[in-house]
Amino acid sequence: MRAGEELPPLEIPITRTLIVAGAIASRDYQDVHHDAELARRKGSPDIFMNILTTNGLVGRYITDHFGPAAVLRKVAIRLGAPNYPGDTMVLTGTVEAVDGDTATVRVVGANGMGSHVTGTVTVTAPPGGAG
Repeated sequence: MRAGEELPPLEIPITRTLIVAGAIASRDYQDVHHDAELARRKGSPDIFMNILTTNGLVGRYITDHFGPAAVLRKVAIRLGAPNYPGDTMVLTGTVEAVDGDTATVRVVGANGMGSHVTGTVTVTAPPGGAG
């Protein structure tokens, strides 16, 4: 791994099942993550993904690239445009800095509305684990 290295993009179809399953798995029972009618009453066009699901997908993106022995040291993300069912989120990443076996990766997850998630992930990877 080296500074400037770009990770291959990962396309994630945003399905209703993914949104609801992520909310259930993270024990986030807010109606905007599983009930389309109640979400509409609150001003949203549909249910939308919660931040814990997004956080998990960002972590998956990093460990898919750096390997199963990679350790996420820090995940600092910010949400932007919502992930609604029927869209696709494309995660991309660029290694910003490397210190020994630890890298800081800038991550962006974009959908049809713009950037859903932006942030950085600090990851420690054993030699030969990337790619």
